[in-house]
Amino acid sequence: MKKYEELKEYLSKNQKTWLITGVAGFIGSNLLEKLLILNQKVVGLDNFETGYQFNIDQAIQDANNISSRDQSCNFNFINGDIRNLNDCVQACNDVDYVLHQAALGSVPRSIEDPLATNDANINGFLNILIASKDKKVKKFVYAASSSSYGDNTDLPKIEHMTGNPLSPYAVTKVVNELYANVFAKNYNLKTIGLRYFNVFGKRQDPNGAYAAVIPKWVASILNNKEVYINGDGETSRDFCYIENAVQANILAAMTTNQEAIDQVYNVALNQRTSLNELYKIIEDKIIEKVEGLEQKKPVYRDFRAGDVRHSQASIDKAKEFLNYQPEYKVSDGLNEAIDWYINSLK
Repeated sequence: MKKYEELKEYLSKNQKTWLITGVAGFIGSNLLEKLLILNQKVVGLDNFETGYQFNIDQAIQDANNISSRDQSCNFNFINGDIRNLNDCVQACNDVDYVLHQAALGSVPRSIEDPLATNDANINGFLNILIASKDKKVKKFVYAASSSSYGDNTDLPKIEHMTGNPLSPYAVTKVVNELYANVFAKNYNLKTIGLRYFNVFGKRQDPNGAYAAVIPKWVASILNNKEVYINGDGETSRDFCYIENAVQANILAAMTTNQEAIDQVYNVALNQRTSLNELYKIIEDKIIEKVEGLEQKKPVYRDFRAGDVRHSQASIDKAKEFLNYQPEYKVSDGLNEAIDWYINSLK
C-alpha cells in the first residue's frame, strides 16, 4: 500500500485538528474537502479577498456526498486576515497542523501592486509563523512556489538550484522560505515548504484579470470566445493536478521522517507541456464533451513581463523524503477539471 493510502486510512480513524489559511481559495477548498472526507476537524481562515464562500460551501457539500455523512460540524470558519496577528493566534488555538495557503498570488498582480503582495505574502506569512510557534503546532506546511527558481534556466528544476527572482511575487516566496528556515532553527518549529508548479483543477477561478491559464481557456472555449496565448505558445510549464498537491500537503504534515523537516519540495509531475500542446488537449476534450463547438485558432500576443520561458520540476526529493507519488497525469486531471467547469459554468 502506498504511504498516502496508509495515511488516509490512519486519519480516517484518528481525528486531528488542521488549520487551512486561504480556505476559500482554490487549493484551500480542495484541502478542506479532502480533510473532511477523512473525518478531520478543520479550522478555516480567510478574508475573501481572492476566495469565495461558494468554494467552502461546495467543498463541504462534496465531502458530505463522498463520505455519506454531514461533515459541517467538523468545520469552524474564521473570517479573518493573516495580516492581523490576533486573527492568526485565534486560528492556531488547539491546532495540530497548519496548511498555509493564504497569499496574494499572480506575477502580474505583484508587478502592478508590489506593496499589497509584500504585505500579504511576507507580513502575513510572518504572523502565521509566529502564531504557529506560540501555539506549538506540530507541523507548519506552507505553499512555496516554482517562481523561486527565477532566472535559473536549468531543467529540470532541483530544489537547491535557485536563481534571481523575476517578480515581486517571486521575492515574497523566496523570503517565505528564508523565514521558515530561520523559525525552524531558532524556535524548533517543524516547517515544510511545497513549491507548487502550475496547479490546476476544480474551483480554480476562471474570471478576473489574474486568472490562471487553464480555467481561463476552458471558460473562453465553452463560451466560444477568443483564447489568448502570451508569446509564441512554445512556453512550457509543469502542470500539476490539484489532487497531487493535496497529497503532498497531507504527506508533508504527517511525515515522521525527521530528515524531511525544514526542507522545501517540488510539487509537480516532472513533465513539460507547451501552451500550444495544452490548448490542443483542452480544446479537443471540450469539443468531445460539448456539442456545437468547433475548433478555433488561438490568438497570439506579446510575452508577459516576469514570466520564465520553460519550467519543469524534478520530484525525486519529494519521492524520497515524503513518499510523494503523483496519481494524476495532465490529461487525467484535465478530464476531471473540464467536467467540473462544464457543470459549474452552465
